[in-house]
Amino acid sequence: MIRSLFFRKSFCVALTFTFAALVAAAQAPIPYQPKFPGDPARSESEATALGYMRTVIRAQKLYDKKNDKYATALPELVHTGNFTKRMVSTDRGDYTAVFRSHKDGYDLTMTPKTQDTEHRSFFAKEDGVIHADETKTADESSPKLK
Repeated sequence: MIRSLFFRKSFCVALTFTFAALVAAAQAPIPYQPKFPGDPARSESEATALGYMRTVIRAQKLYDKKNDKYATALPELVHTGNFTKRMVSTDRGDYTAVFRSHKDGYDLTMTPKTQDTEHRSFFAKEDGVIHADETKTADESSPKLK
C-alpha cells in the first residue's frame, strides 16, 4: 500500500514536470525560417506583408499592361494575377495596408500594428521597389529592402 501511494505520488510529480516542460517548449519563440534564398523578412508577419505587397505590385503591372493605366482602388485588381477578393481587405493580420492612387501611379504602405525589430514598415510605388523602415512609417525616402 505504501509502495502504491509512493508510485502514485512519483507519477503525479513526473507528469507535472513533463507538462511544465511541454508548456515551456510551446512558448519558446521559433526562429524565422526564410522562405527562399535572399528572403529579407525577419518574421512570419513580415513575410506575409511582403508577399501581399508583391502580389499587389504584380497585379498592378498586369492591370497597367492590359488597361494602359494603374488601378485606382484595390477592388479593381480582383482576378488580376493572383489578387483575390479577400485581398481587398486592408487588415492584413499584424499589418494594415494603405493603398493610395495618384495621377501617374499608386503608393502601397504596410504599417505594422506594433512596430519592432520583427515588424518593420514597408512602402512601394509603381516602380515596384520596396522600401523598409524600422522606426517610422516607410516612405520613398526609406532604405530600399535588400
